[in-house]
Amino acid sequence: MHFDEIKESLEFLDDWEDRYKFVIDLGNNLPDLTQDEKTRANKVEGCVSQVWLVVDQNDDSTLVFRGDSDAMIVKGLVAIVVSLFSNKAPQAVIDTPAQTILEGLGLNEHLTSQRANGLRAMIDRVYAEARARA
Repeated sequence: MHFDEIKESLEFLDDWEDRYKFVIDLGNNLPDLTQDEKTRANKVEGCVSQVWLVVDQNDDSTLVFRGDSDAMIVKGLVAIVVSLFSNKAPQAVIDTPAQTILEGLGLNEHLTSQRANGLRAMIDRVYAEARARA
């Protein structure tokens, strides 16, 4: 699902429980990584749950992020991060003000501090991957 569609859906949902279910559904719809991709190198440090991020580079140099987690809500957050950053050139990824954009979704006030820290760790990892390819 494209990030703008996720944003519109979250804006439409008033109740936090409905938003929570929507985020979980996003995670359930995320394609699983293979066991071979769930390596230490792809693991995101700083997350309490296990989170893996994989980046592929298209022929046009745009980046495609894929991810997975062993926790339902976190997998949904991975889906949001992946949709925000995928199909952008490395510099466009670096220039994306992710924290501000994600705060605009209204999720932060409902995330535990551990999940919020994990979300920041995912974003930091995405930026590092983009910088390595810029």
